[in-house]
Amino acid sequence: MQTIRVDTPSAKYDVIAGGGLIASLRPRIERVVGKLPRRVFVLTSAPIWALWGEAFLSSFAEPPVTLFLEPGEKYKNLASIERLLREMAVAGGDRGSLLIAFGGGIVGDVGGFLAAIYMRGIPYIQVPTTFLAQVDSSVGGKVGVNLPEGKNLVGNFHHPRAVFADIGVLGTLPERELKAGLMESVKAGIIRDRALVRYMEEHVDQVLARDAKALEKVISASIRMKAGVVNKDERENGLRMILNLGHTVGHALEQTTGYKLLLHGEAVGWGMVAALYLARERGTITKSQFERLENLIYLYGPLPALKLRIPKVVAATGGDKKNIGGVRRFVLPVGIGDACVVEDVAPAELESAVDYLLKQTAERPS
Repeated sequence: MQTIRVDTPSAKYDVIAGGGLIASLRPRIERVVGKLPRRVFVLTSAPIWALWGEAFLSSFAEPPVTLFLEPGEKYKNLASIERLLREMAVAGGDRGSLLIAFGGGIVGDVGGFLAAIYMRGIPYIQVPTTFLAQVDSSVGGKVGVNLPEGKNLVGNFHHPRAVFADIGVLGTLPERELKAGLMESVKAGIIRDRALVRYMEEHVDQVLARDAKALEKVISASIRMKAGVVNKDERENGLRMILNLGHTVGHALEQTTGYKLLLHGEAVGWGMVAALYLARERGTITKSQFERLENLIYLYGPLPALKLRIPKVVAATGGDKKNIGGVRRFVLPVGIGDACVVEDVAPAELESAVDYLLKQTAERPS
């Protein structure tokens, strides 16, 4: 069991990673918030609830009000938010209510946004059930939904009161989702943790076999890296932007494929390939570092093949929320274990990087 502290100017809370957390959830939550309020909501998805609902409810004397979000990125939108807000109001939710987000990254983002805006803000707990959500989206307080024009364009900063990442639920996670989530841990190593890069290279078989000790090592290291960055830059005014390595092109790939072909982690994986190519061309990493880091991405693949037009992908990067004043911001690795944000990536450079990644998708079997 690992406990990582998030300590920002506006919120302080623990992220707990380990086994057996769901079955003891109620007393763990009460240690954080005190006695449970009259109305507790749990936002989840039907597949997760079918697998883990009984275990979730086992520690609750009175079951929470269950709210359901359809699986899939296309439901991470304002229409879902309005429906869920109205369901909370009809069920008697008030300012003293508590919301528990129990699911993957989409459930966590939507649940956090619901909690941020219902009655001008209620407390919530993150209980992430996918690898990606455990190592990334459940930590740091960024919540929100998509617009047709781009991903996460509507949102807020609203930190959970606690995060309980139960490694046991990963046993039922489809292999493709596990590998997609591992892309965020690869990212964590590239930008901030050389030891994590080395561990993931040397223990790929144990990680992919879901060895509990290996998973706890990777998950806790990834969370610790992100918490350290968030503690220094809560509102993404500078350092926190490095957490978006691979996301500029990754979000563009998701948008141009209609959020139907790629899981988020897979898009980030291909986005990191583009970023590594740019970094090699600019000389912020060496050829050998480029080959080592690109190979690490493929070790935890394969990633889906893509047939896209370069101009369409490049155009979609213009809608990235990190851009300010029309300037595309791009995160590049600096060696292994460091990264920087650049604002001077020329269109020709970006086109070349997208061209490279698209060629790789054709050459490497998915």
